[in-house]
Amino acid sequence: MTFPTPPLSNAGAPDAADHAGLVQQRQSTRAFTGQPLPPGLLEDLLQAARRAPSGANLQPGHFYAVRGARRQRLSQALVAAFHAGQAEPEDYSYFPQPMPLALRKRQVAAAQALYGALGVARDDQAGRAAQFERNFQFFDAPEALVVTIDRRLGSGCYMDLGMAIYGLMLAAQAQGLASCGIGALASYPSLIRRELDLPDGQAVVCGLALGYADDSAAVNRTATAREPLSSYFTVLD
Repeated sequence: MTFPTPPLSNAGAPDAADHAGLVQQRQSTRAFTGQPLPPGLLEDLLQAARRAPSGANLQPGHFYAVRGARRQRLSQALVAAFHAGQAEPEDYSYFPQPMPLALRKRQVAAAQALYGALGVARDDQAGRAAQFERNFQFFDAPEALVVTIDRRLGSGCYMDLGMAIYGLMLAAQAQGLASCGIGALASYPSLIRRELDLPDGQAVVCGLALGYADDSAAVNRTATAREPLSSYFTVLD
């Protein structure tokens, strides 16, 4: 079965309401249908994402689409390492150590929202591990991406790459797709470089699952809160 390729269009004036709708609709999707992306659509989305701004137009970051047997081997290796408790030095620090209490509360609330949607109890360690394992299977999305960045680049380039990743997510949303960033992959950078034959100079930033959302899946009804404007916006006269 084939599916038509919906064109990426930038004709006409921007529609503020449409953009606001995309921003509100985007969420971390953790269950996908088996429908593949139309040929060429992923490439179009990545070209749209690369329109993100970057300092000195460096355009940092590389996106690897991992498919077929290579993807299966990568997922199997990641799941095995996870269950064996094989910790690796990460390429960059994601969470602060120690975690400030205010941020810890947000982290706990996000976990409660996820496992609450799934009906997994707090003391159900097996159930929680099984769901976390899904990260390493890219939530069975039709497209599995690994995102890297040149180690030589400064921390500001991570910001620029983050804007490109978000641009990719919004471009996907505009085409009726869903996505989920997978920070868990950053815990196994050496394994990923080995399985994918990546250069040592490429730091593993995250993974990304991309496809059509399974609207019937309970996990996709996870709802996380956002901080009120007053907590992060200040006017200085």
